[in-house]
Amino acid sequence: MKRLIIVYNPRSSHYSRVDREVLSKARKLKGWMIGKFEVADTDVDDNSHRLAKIFRDDDLVIAAGGDGTATIAINGIMLSNAKNVRIGVLGFGNFNDTARSFGDVKFEDIIKGDAKEVWPLECKINREHWRYGMCYFTVGMFAEACAVFDHPKTRKALRSGRKRTIFSLGVLMQWWLRQRHKKWLPRFVLGNSSDEFIECEAASDYMAVNGKTVAKIMRGGKYYLQNESFLSYNGKMNKFFRLAWMMCRSFFRHIPGTESDYDCLVFPKPAKIMMQAEGEYKKLENVSMVEISKSKKPLLAIMK
Repeated sequence: MKRLIIVYNPRSSHYSRVDREVLSKARKLKGWMIGKFEVADTDVDDNSHRLAKIFRDDDLVIAAGGDGTATIAINGIMLSNAKNVRIGVLGFGNFNDTARSFGDVKFEDIIKGDAKEVWPLECKINREHWRYGMCYFTVGMFAEACAVFDHPKTRKALRSGRKRTIFSLGVLMQWWLRQRHKKWLPRFVLGNSSDEFIECEAASDYMAVNGKTVAKIMRGGKYYLQNESFLSYNGKMNKFFRLAWMMCRSFFRHIPGTESDYDCLVFPKPAKIMMQAEGEYKKLENVSMVEISKSKKPLLAIMK
């Protein structure tokens, strides 16, 4: 019998929709063995490792939730030894960058659809695997800004509000005005596969972009369809005019940056940094090196 594994977060802001539009439909399917994985209140890595142990060859996975839920499902598949595991992503979050990259498929599309190879990013910390990211990784200010959305009042407003994107941008702007004078990243050297090195002084952010969008409004690209390239960017976005220029360009054209197949951030002294992938962030200590490249194996995604 075919197996369908649904990954969801019962504590999410939009769980009622997930229950109505996904779980209830799954209960009515015939010829399928339905499994449910509830995201635990721990972290991405713990959930991903537990999920990886569940998969069997030829499983179909539905990630129903925000980008955090999709990140857990994708990392679980990539860490698993199971073969030919396919995934469809249904966006029920605030930004839904992963679902948007895959074409905003519907439940019925996933059940009947064929999968296509896509290529996530892989991040290593101090030469050890840390996490896979389908759409982007960021280091610095953008990564730390994600913590704003974990505040209870903010989560409550997002749960009840209709204009979530406008509200989210307003919250972020207020946070940026309070925090803009902070030093976000220590000095680092950015290297690539061509042995070119850039000294980065007083930078606020590094970004590796793989998907169509970042935070819904910033345009990336279709690098997730490639097994080599991604978009690399670093800059000083704690300065108003630099931030405004970067955001306007990202909204009307695409995120500025250069195409890369490998980035390496080297910190002369072990550093404390904030990193995030698709809105899931973590504070890391004693970081000497961050490496970003495309994953060695593809993910099988159901897309439009």
